[in-house]
Amino acid sequence: MKTTTLLLAMFAILRLSVAQDKSNLMPVRYPDPSIVSLDPRFDQYIQQNAAVERLWTGARWAEGPVWFGDGRFLLFSDIPNNRVLRWTAETEAVSVFQSPSNFVNGHTRDRQGRLLSCEHDSRRVTRTELDGTITILADQYKGKRLNAPNDAVVHSNGGIWFTDPGYGILTDYEGHVDKFELPTSVYRIDPSSGEVTLVASGITRPNGLCFSPDEKRLYIVDTGQTPGKIFVYDVAEGKRLSNGRVFCEMNPGGSDGIRCDVDGNVWAAAAWGGNGFDGVQIFAPDGKLIGQIKLPEACANLCFGGAKRNRLFMTASQSLYAVYVNTQGAQAP
Repeated sequence: MKTTTLLLAMFAILRLSVAQDKSNLMPVRYPDPSIVSLDPRFDQYIQQNAAVERLWTGARWAEGPVWFGDGRFLLFSDIPNNRVLRWTAETEAVSVFQSPSNFVNGHTRDRQGRLLSCEHDSRRVTRTELDGTITILADQYKGKRLNAPNDAVVHSNGGIWFTDPGYGILTDYEGHVDKFELPTSVYRIDPSSGEVTLVASGITRPNGLCFSPDEKRLYIVDTGQTPGKIFVYDVAEGKRLSNGRVFCEMNPGGSDGIRCDVDGNVWAAAAWGGNGFDGVQIFAPDGKLIGQIKLPEACANLCFGGAKRNRLFMTASQSLYAVYVNTQGAQAP
Protein backbone atom coordinates (compact mmCIF):
# COMPACT_ATOMS: atom_id res chain seq x y z
CA MET A 1 0.00 0.00 0.00
CA LYS A 2 2.81 2.43 0.87
CA THR A 3 4.58 1.69 -2.43
CA THR A 4 1.38 2.27 -4.43
CA THR A 5 0.73 5.54 -2.62
CA LEU A 6 4.29 6.71 -3.27
CA LEU A 7 4.05 5.84 -6.97
CA LEU A 8 0.75 7.72 -7.30
CA ALA A 9 2.26 10.76 -5.61
CA MET A 10 5.30 10.65 -7.91
CA PHE A 11 3.04 10.36 -10.96
CA ALA A 12 1.03 13.38 -9.82
CA ILE A 13 4.23 15.42 -9.45
CA LEU A 14 5.42 14.29 -12.88
CA ARG A 15 2.13 15.28 -14.50
CA LEU A 16 2.31 18.70 -12.86
CA SER A 17 5.88 19.28 -14.00
CA VAL A 18 5.07 18.23 -17.58
CA ALA A 19 2.02 20.53 -17.64
CA GLN A 20 4.13 23.48 -16.53
CA ASP A 21 7.16 22.77 -18.73
CA LYS A 22 6.95 24.90 -21.87
CA SER A 23 10.48 24.25 -23.10
CA ASN A 24 9.29 21.84 -25.80
CA LEU A 25 6.89 24.35 -27.38
CA MET A 26 7.79 25.77 -30.77
CA PRO A 27 8.86 29.45 -30.54
CA VAL A 28 6.71 32.17 -32.07
CA ARG A 29 8.40 34.55 -34.46
CA TYR A 30 8.05 38.25 -33.56
CA PRO A 31 5.95 40.04 -34.51
CA ASP A 32 3.37 37.31 -33.94
CA PRO A 33 1.81 36.51 -37.35
CA SER A 34 -1.55 35.83 -35.68
CA ILE A 35 -1.81 39.58 -34.94
CA VAL A 36 -2.76 41.21 -38.24
CA SER A 37 -2.92 44.90 -39.13
CA LEU A 38 -5.55 45.73 -41.74
CA ASP A 39 -5.22 49.50 -41.47
CA PRO A 40 -2.25 51.75 -40.53
CA ARG A 41 -4.29 52.98 -37.55
CA PHE A 42 -3.87 49.59 -35.90
CA ASP A 43 -0.08 49.45 -36.18
CA GLN A 44 0.47 51.51 -33.03
CA TYR A 45 -1.42 48.99 -30.90
CA ILE A 46 0.75 45.97 -31.76
CA GLN A 47 3.39 45.13 -29.17
CA GLN A 48 6.02 43.86 -31.60
CA ASN A 49 7.79 41.57 -29.13
CA ALA A 50 4.72 39.99 -27.53
CA ALA A 51 2.87 36.86 -28.65
CA VAL A 52 -0.56 35.39 -28.11
CA GLU A 53 -0.29 32.92 -25.23
CA ARG A 54 -2.62 30.08 -24.36
CA LEU A 55 -2.68 30.26 -20.57
CA TRP A 56 -4.94 27.28 -19.91
CA THR A 57 -7.28 24.82 -21.57
CA GLY A 58 -9.92 22.46 -20.18
CA ALA A 59 -13.25 24.27 -20.35
CA ARG A 60 -16.30 23.30 -22.36
CA TRP A 61 -17.33 26.87 -23.22
CA ALA A 62 -15.27 29.61 -21.59
CA GLU A 63 -16.95 33.00 -21.10
CA GLY A 64 -17.28 36.12 -18.96
CA PRO A 65 -13.69 37.16 -18.09
CA VAL A 66 -13.28 39.89 -15.47
CA TRP A 67 -9.98 41.19 -14.06
CA PHE A 68 -9.38 41.81 -10.34
CA GLY A 69 -6.34 44.07 -10.19
CA ASP A 70 -6.43 44.26 -6.40
CA GLY A 71 -6.01 40.48 -6.22
CA ARG A 72 -4.03 39.99 -9.46
CA PHE A 73 -6.39 37.33 -10.74
CA LEU A 74 -8.92 36.79 -13.49
CA LEU A 75 -12.31 35.15 -13.08
CA PHE A 76 -14.04 33.49 -16.01
CA SER A 77 -17.01 31.20 -16.56
CA ASP A 78 -17.09 27.63 -17.81
CA ILE A 79 -20.82 27.64 -18.46
CA PRO A 80 -21.63 23.99 -19.34
CA ASN A 81 -19.53 22.78 -16.40
CA ASN A 82 -21.53 25.10 -14.12
CA ARG A 83 -18.51 26.74 -12.55
CA VAL A 84 -16.45 29.92 -12.32
CA LEU A 85 -12.68 29.54 -12.59
CA ARG A 86 -9.84 31.72 -11.31
CA TRP A 87 -6.54 32.28 -13.09
CA THR A 88 -3.89 33.73 -10.75
CA ALA A 89 -1.21 35.92 -12.30
CA GLU A 90 1.52 35.10 -9.79
CA THR A 91 1.36 31.33 -10.24
CA GLU A 92 -0.51 31.08 -13.56
CA ALA A 93 -2.59 28.38 -11.87
CA VAL A 94 -6.30 27.86 -12.54
CA SER A 95 -8.57 26.87 -9.68
CA VAL A 96 -12.31 26.63 -9.06
CA PHE A 97 -13.73 29.86 -7.66
CA GLN A 98 -17.41 28.85 -7.56
CA SER A 99 -19.19 25.57 -8.23
CA PRO A 100 -22.08 25.24 -8.82
CA SER A 101 -22.52 28.72 -10.29
CA ASN A 102 -26.10 28.68 -11.63
CA PHE A 103 -24.53 28.36 -15.09
CA VAL A 104 -23.28 31.94 -14.85
CA ASN A 105 -22.23 33.67 -18.06
CA GLY A 106 -20.96 37.28 -18.08
CA HIS A 107 -19.28 39.17 -15.24
CA THR A 108 -18.20 42.69 -14.43
CA ARG A 109 -17.42 44.75 -11.31
CA ASP A 110 -19.37 47.64 -9.84
CA ARG A 111 -17.93 50.97 -8.70
CA GLN A 112 -17.12 49.45 -5.28
CA GLY A 113 -15.23 46.53 -6.83
CA ARG A 114 -17.91 43.93 -6.14
CA LEU A 115 -18.52 41.09 -8.59
CA LEU A 116 -21.65 41.31 -10.74
CA SER A 117 -22.82 38.14 -12.48
CA CYS A 118 -25.40 37.17 -15.09
CA GLU A 119 -26.82 33.78 -14.15
CA HIS A 120 -28.46 31.59 -16.80
CA ASP A 121 -30.06 28.92 -14.64
CA SER A 122 -31.59 31.24 -12.03
CA ARG A 123 -32.45 33.87 -14.68
CA ARG A 124 -31.08 36.76 -12.65
CA VAL A 125 -28.34 39.37 -12.14
CA THR A 126 -26.53 39.09 -8.82
CA ARG A 127 -23.87 40.89 -6.79
CA THR A 128 -21.33 39.08 -4.66
CA GLU A 129 -20.79 41.17 -1.55
CA LEU A 130 -17.38 41.63 0.03
CA ASP A 131 -18.27 39.03 2.69
CA GLY A 132 -19.19 36.50 -0.02
CA THR A 133 -22.96 36.67 0.33
CA ILE A 134 -25.10 36.94 -2.81
CA THR A 135 -27.55 39.80 -3.42
CA ILE A 136 -30.18 39.49 -6.16
CA LEU A 137 -30.24 42.71 -8.18
CA ALA A 138 -32.76 41.74 -10.87
CA ASP A 139 -34.74 38.63 -11.71
CA GLN A 140 -37.89 40.10 -13.26
CA TYR A 141 -39.31 43.02 -15.19
CA LYS A 142 -42.89 44.18 -14.63
CA GLY A 143 -43.73 40.97 -12.81
CA LYS A 144 -42.35 38.61 -15.46
CA ARG A 145 -39.18 36.56 -15.14
CA LEU A 146 -36.09 37.62 -17.04
CA ASN A 147 -35.08 35.20 -19.78
CA ALA A 148 -31.41 34.47 -18.98
CA PRO A 149 -29.17 37.54 -18.45
CA ASN A 150 -26.00 37.33 -20.51
CA ASP A 151 -23.55 40.20 -20.02
CA ALA A 152 -23.34 43.43 -18.02
CA VAL A 153 -21.50 46.75 -17.87
CA VAL A 154 -21.48 49.52 -15.27
CA HIS A 155 -21.76 53.26 -15.97
CA SER A 156 -19.75 55.75 -13.91
CA ASN A 157 -23.02 56.84 -12.23
CA GLY A 158 -23.37 53.31 -10.84
CA GLY A 159 -26.13 52.17 -13.18
CA ILE A 160 -25.87 48.52 -14.23
CA TRP A 161 -26.75 47.74 -17.85
CA PHE A 162 -27.35 44.13 -18.89
CA THR A 163 -28.53 42.10 -21.87
CA ASP A 164 -31.16 39.36 -21.74
CA PRO A 165 -31.10 37.22 -24.91
CA GLY A 166 -32.26 34.03 -23.22
CA TYR A 167 -29.57 31.57 -24.31
CA GLY A 168 -29.67 29.91 -20.90
CA ILE A 169 -33.23 28.64 -21.38
CA LEU A 170 -32.87 27.39 -24.94
CA THR A 171 -31.18 24.08 -23.98
CA ASP A 172 -30.10 22.15 -20.90
CA TYR A 173 -26.42 22.56 -21.85
CA GLU A 174 -26.01 26.10 -20.47
CA GLY A 175 -28.94 26.19 -18.06
CA HIS A 176 -32.34 24.59 -18.48
CA VAL A 177 -35.11 24.57 -21.07
CA ASP A 178 -37.84 27.00 -20.12
CA LYS A 179 -40.30 29.41 -21.69
CA PHE A 180 -39.67 33.04 -22.55
CA GLU A 181 -41.83 35.48 -20.62
CA LEU A 182 -40.30 38.67 -22.02
CA PRO A 183 -38.96 39.88 -25.37
CA THR A 184 -35.19 39.78 -25.71
CA SER A 185 -34.06 43.22 -24.48
CA VAL A 186 -31.47 45.37 -22.72
CA TYR A 187 -32.13 46.73 -19.23
CA ARG A 188 -30.71 49.18 -16.70
CA ILE A 189 -30.69 48.77 -12.91
CA ASP A 190 -30.84 52.10 -11.08
CA PRO A 191 -28.07 52.26 -8.44
CA SER A 192 -30.23 54.09 -5.89
CA SER A 193 -33.71 52.59 -6.20
CA GLY A 194 -32.84 49.23 -7.76
CA GLU A 195 -35.57 49.81 -10.35
CA VAL A 196 -35.17 47.85 -13.59
CA THR A 197 -35.97 49.82 -16.74
CA LEU A 198 -36.06 48.80 -20.38
CA VAL A 199 -33.45 50.71 -22.41
CA ALA A 200 -33.33 48.87 -25.75
CA SER A 201 -35.60 46.43 -27.58
CA GLY A 202 -35.95 45.06 -31.08
CA ILE A 203 -32.54 43.35 -31.03
CA THR A 204 -32.84 39.69 -31.94
CA ARG A 205 -30.31 38.38 -29.38
CA PRO A 206 -28.64 41.24 -27.46
CA ASN A 207 -25.36 39.91 -26.13
CA GLY A 208 -22.07 41.70 -25.32
CA LEU A 209 -22.10 45.42 -24.58
CA CYS A 210 -19.70 48.19 -23.63
CA PHE A 211 -19.51 51.96 -23.26
CA SER A 212 -17.21 54.23 -25.22
CA PRO A 213 -14.50 55.87 -23.07
CA ASP A 214 -16.56 59.08 -22.67
CA GLU A 215 -19.75 57.04 -22.09
CA LYS A 216 -21.56 58.94 -24.83
CA ARG A 217 -22.05 55.71 -26.79
CA LEU A 218 -23.20 52.21 -25.91
CA TYR A 219 -22.28 49.32 -28.21
CA ILE A 220 -24.50 46.22 -28.22
CA VAL A 221 -23.82 42.95 -30.06
CA ASP A 222 -26.68 41.12 -31.79
CA THR A 223 -25.85 37.41 -32.04
CA GLY A 224 -29.23 36.58 -33.56
CA GLN A 225 -28.46 37.82 -37.07
CA THR A 226 -26.31 36.52 -39.92
CA PRO A 227 -23.94 38.16 -40.53
CA GLY A 228 -23.54 39.29 -36.95
CA LYS A 229 -24.03 42.97 -36.22
CA ILE A 230 -22.84 45.40 -33.58
CA PHE A 231 -25.21 48.30 -32.91
CA VAL A 232 -24.35 51.63 -31.36
CA TYR A 233 -26.63 53.99 -29.43
CA ASP A 234 -26.29 57.51 -28.11
CA VAL A 235 -26.44 57.67 -24.30
CA ALA A 236 -28.50 60.46 -22.75
CA GLU A 237 -27.85 61.55 -19.15
CA GLY A 238 -26.34 58.16 -18.40
CA LYS A 239 -29.80 56.60 -18.31
CA ARG A 240 -31.41 56.42 -21.74
CA LEU A 241 -30.55 55.38 -25.30
CA SER A 242 -31.45 56.94 -28.63
CA ASN A 243 -30.49 56.88 -32.30
CA GLY A 244 -29.71 53.18 -32.56
CA ARG A 245 -27.89 52.22 -35.75
CA VAL A 246 -25.57 49.55 -37.14
CA PHE A 247 -21.95 50.17 -36.15
CA CYS A 248 -20.46 47.27 -38.12
CA GLU A 249 -21.12 43.84 -39.57
CA MET A 250 -18.99 40.77 -38.92
CA ASN A 251 -19.08 38.52 -41.93
CA PRO A 252 -19.11 35.50 -42.19
CA GLY A 253 -19.41 34.95 -38.44
CA GLY A 254 -20.38 37.19 -35.57
CA SER A 255 -19.28 38.69 -32.29
CA ASP A 256 -20.11 38.04 -28.64
CA GLY A 257 -18.31 39.98 -25.90
CA ILE A 258 -16.86 43.44 -26.65
CA ARG A 259 -14.66 46.05 -24.95
CA CYS A 260 -13.43 49.55 -25.80
CA ASP A 261 -9.88 50.76 -25.39
CA VAL A 262 -8.92 54.27 -24.26
CA ASP A 263 -8.94 55.53 -27.88
CA GLY A 264 -12.49 54.33 -28.49
CA ASN A 265 -11.63 51.33 -30.65
CA VAL A 266 -14.00 48.38 -30.23
CA TRP A 267 -12.32 45.01 -29.55
CA ALA A 268 -14.85 42.34 -30.49
CA ALA A 269 -14.68 38.62 -29.78
CA ALA A 270 -15.10 36.82 -33.10
CA ALA A 271 -16.73 33.41 -33.48
CA TRP A 272 -18.40 31.02 -35.89
CA GLY A 273 -16.53 32.32 -38.93
CA GLY A 274 -13.95 29.55 -39.07
CA ASN A 275 -10.20 29.64 -39.55
CA GLY A 276 -8.94 33.14 -40.29
CA PHE A 277 -11.98 34.79 -38.71
CA ASP A 278 -12.26 33.44 -35.16
CA GLY A 279 -10.40 35.35 -32.46
CA VAL A 280 -10.70 39.11 -31.98
CA GLN A 281 -11.54 41.82 -34.49
CA ILE A 282 -10.74 45.46 -33.79
CA PHE A 283 -12.89 48.28 -35.15
CA ALA A 284 -12.00 51.99 -35.21
CA PRO A 285 -14.59 54.45 -33.83
CA ASP A 286 -15.81 54.99 -37.41
CA GLY A 287 -16.75 51.29 -37.66
CA LYS A 288 -13.93 50.22 -39.98
CA LEU A 289 -12.14 46.93 -39.30
CA ILE A 290 -8.50 47.81 -38.63
CA GLY A 291 -6.98 44.70 -37.05
CA GLN A 292 -7.35 41.04 -36.11
CA ILE A 293 -6.03 38.60 -33.53
CA LYS A 294 -6.47 35.13 -34.98
CA LEU A 295 -7.10 32.23 -32.61
CA PRO A 296 -7.51 28.51 -33.32
CA GLU A 297 -10.81 28.53 -31.41
CA ALA A 298 -14.01 30.57 -31.53
CA CYS A 299 -13.69 33.47 -29.09
CA ALA A 300 -16.65 34.20 -26.80
CA ASN A 301 -15.49 37.13 -24.71
CA LEU A 302 -12.57 39.29 -23.66
CA CYS A 303 -11.40 41.94 -21.22
CA PHE A 304 -8.39 44.14 -20.55
CA GLY A 305 -6.40 43.49 -17.40
CA GLY A 306 -2.97 43.13 -15.93
CA ALA A 307 -1.11 45.64 -13.81
CA LYS A 308 -1.30 48.33 -16.51
CA ARG A 309 -4.61 47.28 -18.17
CA ASN A 310 -2.62 46.54 -21.33
CA ARG A 311 -3.07 42.77 -21.38
CA LEU A 312 -5.99 41.43 -23.38
CA PHE A 313 -7.53 38.26 -21.92
CA MET A 314 -9.63 36.13 -24.28
CA THR A 315 -11.96 33.27 -23.38
CA ALA A 316 -12.14 31.10 -26.49
CA SER A 317 -14.14 27.87 -26.54
CA GLN A 318 -12.09 25.50 -24.35
CA SER A 319 -9.20 27.83 -23.51
CA LEU A 320 -7.98 31.07 -21.96
CA TYR A 321 -5.60 33.22 -24.04
CA ALA A 322 -3.80 36.52 -23.43
CA VAL A 323 -1.64 39.00 -25.32
CA TYR A 324 0.02 42.29 -24.40
CA VAL A 325 -1.02 45.25 -26.56
CA ASN A 326 0.03 48.89 -26.85
CA THR A 327 -3.18 50.32 -25.47
CA GLN A 328 -5.29 50.08 -22.35
CA GLY A 329 -8.86 49.16 -21.64
CA ALA A 330 -11.18 52.11 -21.22
CA GLN A 331 -12.25 53.00 -17.73
CA ALA A 332 -15.40 54.90 -16.90
CA PRO A 333 -14.54 58.54 -16.02
